[in-house]
Amino acid sequence: MPMYMDIHEIQGATAEAVAKAHNADVATQKKYGVEYHKYWLNEATGKIFCLCSAPSEEAANRVHAEAHGLLAAKLIEVAPEIAEGFLGGAEINSAGAALFPGGAEDHRDPGIRTVLFTDIVGSTELTQRLGDDAAMQFLEVHDRVVREALNACGGREVKHTGDGIMASFLSAVAAARCAARIHRALAQQENQNVPIKVRIGAAAGEPVENHQDLFGSTVQLAARLCAQAQPEQSLVSNVVAELCLGKGLVFQDLGEVSLKGFKHPVRVHAIRHASD
Repeated sequence: MPMYMDIHEIQGATAEAVAKAHNADVATQKKYGVEYHKYWLNEATGKIFCLCSAPSEEAANRVHAEAHGLLAAKLIEVAPEIAEGFLGGAEINSAGAALFPGGAEDHRDPGIRTVLFTDIVGSTELTQRLGDDAAMQFLEVHDRVVREALNACGGREVKHTGDGIMASFLSAVAAARCAARIHRALAQQENQNVPIKVRIGAAAGEPVENHQDLFGSTVQLAARLCAQAQPEQSLVSNVVAELCLGKGLVFQDLGEVSLKGFKHPVRVHAIRHASD
């Protein structure tokens, strides 16, 4: 059965009101063959993200219409593995709200995620110069180092991009520390005639619709920042830098940068690593 994410925008929404609406959905859903699994509530922005399985968009909308009349502003079909990769298999409280891992009943997950991309510098040129087998060894080292860093920093691998990895984090601080860890670990690799260098880009945001996918603009920004970065450099959006305030991380403000696909310049920061 298809899985959908619906997005509500209700200024002033409270945890109690959303829990009541979710319970009404659960009481109504069987009539239309729908199952509402969980929801994420961001009280600061008045946004609610509901994850459900339904035979069609119409069926999911009918549940909301009959249960409480609060129809979603957007409803998008999502691949289960993508939803899992971005948002994770979050625990839920008794009201159906997603929680931070190990969180108490009121430690609700607002759905904000930081998306991070890695990209091996000169991967195509390396393949042409050293051959497929050598290039594959480079990729295996990269993958091992990145996955070890993700595991250490609480990141989730969303997908492999061919010459890099796309990952999601609950914490912007964890994403920034993971980037530094990746660069440091690659620099320490031994027995390399040609050092493995990567670019990294990261951006933070809420689940948003873009071409029937989650995190459309956030993913695009993280990817553009990765492409903009120099070898062994990590670039992050202004939101990531602000979320890291007071956490012992140092950033260099690069000002506003024009990025392909974005109408307006984006404020960019570089993570200052220990070797900088």
